[in-house]
This record gives sequence, C-alpha cells and structure tokens, in this order.
Amino acid sequence: MVVCTRAECVPEDSVLITAASLNSQTVKDLTQIAKSHSVVGWSSMRKEELIKAIVKAAKASARKKKQVPKKISAKSTVKAKAAPKKSKAVPALKAPTKVSRRIQKINDERDRLKDLTTPVVTKKKRKKPRPAPTKPIAVEKDRIVLMVRDSYWLHACWDISRNNVQRAKAAMAEHWHGAKPVLRVFEVESGITTSSAEEVVRDIVIHGGVRNWYVDVVDPPKSYRIDIGYLADNGKFFAMARSNVVTTPHPSSSDDLDENWSEVAQNYEKVFALSGGNEETTSSDLQELFEERLRRPMGAPIVTRYGAGADNVLRQNRGFAFSVDAELIIYGSTQPNAHVTLAGEPVKIRPDGSFTIRQGMPDKRQVLPVVANSGDGVEQRTIVLAIERNTKVMEPIVNEGKD
Repeated sequence: MVVCTRAECVPEDSVLITAASLNSQTVKDLTQIAKSHSVVGWSSMRKEELIKAIVKAAKASARKKKQVPKKISAKSTVKAKAAPKKSKAVPALKAPTKVSRRIQKINDERDRLKDLTTPVVTKKKRKKPRPAPTKPIAVEKDRIVLMVRDSYWLHACWDISRNNVQRAKAAMAEHWHGAKPVLRVFEVESGITTSSAEEVVRDIVIHGGVRNWYVDVVDPPKSYRIDIGYLADNGKFFAMARSNVVTTPHPSSSDDLDENWSEVAQNYEKVFALSGGNEETTSSDLQELFEERLRRPMGAPIVTRYGAGADNVLRQNRGFAFSVDAELIIYGSTQPNAHVTLAGEPVKIRPDGSFTIRQGMPDKRQVLPVVANSGDGVEQRTIVLAIERNTKVMEPIVNEGKD
C-alpha cells in the first residue's frame, strides 16, 4: 500500500492503514488524514496520538462498511427470479374443531327433521353409549290415512318411501334447501271429492321421525282430506300422498270427548266408522291400516273383534241378553253471569258461559222450555225443545241349522 503525503491520496480502503505505515508521515500529513477521518481534537494532538486516533477511526469505518448490505445486481436478480421455487410440504389435515363438529351436528339434525321416510329404530346394544342409528324400512306403498277422533280432532298416519322423498328432492331442485315437510289440509264439499270442490284450509309444518299427527279442525260437521309433501320457500307444494276423505260428526257435549284418545285399538270400531270405514267408497288404505294395527282382518264386527269362528261359539249361548236405552244431552252457551233454567230447574253455568245437561230420556214426548235471564235481570230469552222417543222391540230371530 502507498500512502501519499496529501490527504486526498489516502486510499479509500482505510482498513489497510496501520501504525507502521503512518509513522513515516509528517505531523502536517497526519493532521490532514485525521481531519478526513473526522477525528475529534486532532488539532491539539501530538504525532503518536494522531497515529493512534487515525488507526482507531480507520478500524471503526471498516466495521461500518461491513455492516452495510451489498447491492444486488440486475443479473443476480434475474437469476433469483428464474430459480425454481422449492415446493412446500402440504400441511396435514387438522382435526375437526368444536365449532365444525357443532355445525355438522346442526346440519345432520336439520336433515333428519326434514326426512319423512318411514323410520324404524333398531335395538340398542348395552355396550355402546350412543343410541343406535335410525334407518328407513322398506315401504311397499306410499300412503296417508286420515281418521276421525271426534268433532274437532283428526288423526293422520302415513308411510313414505325413500324413493318418494328423492323424487321430491329432484323435482324441487334448488328450492329443496328451504323446503319444509307439511300436511296440507283440504276442506271438501259433502259428498264430492273432486279437486274443484276442495279448498286449502291450512298447512301444518311437521318433522321427520314420526308416522302420525293430530290435526284440529273447527265448525263441525265438515269433510276433510290431507296431502303430505314438501312446501318450498317460493310457495310451490310437492305432494307425495293423498288421504281418504272423512267427515267430522256433529258436536256432542259428552264427557267422554274430554278424555285422551291414546290408542286406536281401544275404540277402533267407532274410529273406523267415523272415518268412513263402513261406506262403499272407503279407501282401501284405511282398512289396510286397521288390519295392520289390529293384526287381524277387518270383516263383520263379530269377526273383527273375536276372529273367525266366533259367531258359531256365540250362537250356542242361549242366554243371550240385549237391551237399549237412550240419554238426552242438552248443551248451549250464554253469558257467564246469566241465569238459566230447564223446565224450571236451575242449570249450572261454566266460567266460559257454556252449560251441559244430561238426563234420562223416557219413552214418550217431552216439551222442555230452556229459559235464560241476563245478569242484570233486564232481558229474558226462551227456547223450547220438543223431543219424542218411540221405542219398539222387535221379535228375536234364531237361525236354525247353523249351530
């Protein structure tokens, strides 16, 4: 390395400056070098002090240059871009989180409530804590049967196949996601079953996992029919099965109507008759349903109740007894604070203003005045009931030769 006597001749690479190379310089040259290296207090320093300060400043300057990053040339940039990227390892699938499991559970529950396929629950094993899954059974015929409970309640039972649900899903296309399973209740004109004589009363939203539903109706007697299907969010209804037509009876105030109707089999003869089972135009689905539930054929009342051969056994009972009586039920409604009498006898009024009178009905003609007085005693109204009972006992008939 060559060191000039002038400050401007000092090499740029100050790292090569050593005490030995500076020892041959004059004080004047050393002051210029110290000045160029920004040595503080160089004007009052001696030669040895100037040499030490310059060497120290040169080393500090060299350390700073090493810390400055080198500039990347254009060629190296192009090469860096052209270099193929290293493939990153595909991260392993994460286990389902609590939120995802909850969302999946909600979706599964929504699909279950939407599925009208006839379900059957398999037996649950004791070793497994989870309940056994519910799976559809084979349904040979899609049907819905409507039965009459009383004047104000109907009972619908159905069987829907998996294929029928899939057809509904395909037919409704994009509207299937927002579709709801419903029972569409129709009011039918008496004695007429054509669609032109039907009127939609309401839609009842139901859910999957069940095979029957109770439907409340008003203003008896009326005739009804029910369709089961899916109602889309755009109002389109896809029907999967159509029920028989039933007619509710005239309202009665009998106390028996207030009891719970838990089993069809306990009162099946009455339910079958009210649902139109004894009519010639009865749907075969109604009889099939009763035969499945009762596990015996539906025929004459004696055969249905006791099975084949029971009529021969009962004919052998020569102590056969038979009697019929009648009871009169009078009911109505008024204001809760009114005073009502029947043939001069006071009548108890319920808190809602209704009343019911049950009494014997003798075999004769009766004229029964029902009088109601308003609570303030200003107004009085009277309704007269003329009732006649005429009972005739026929001669018994014994079928000979059929023992």
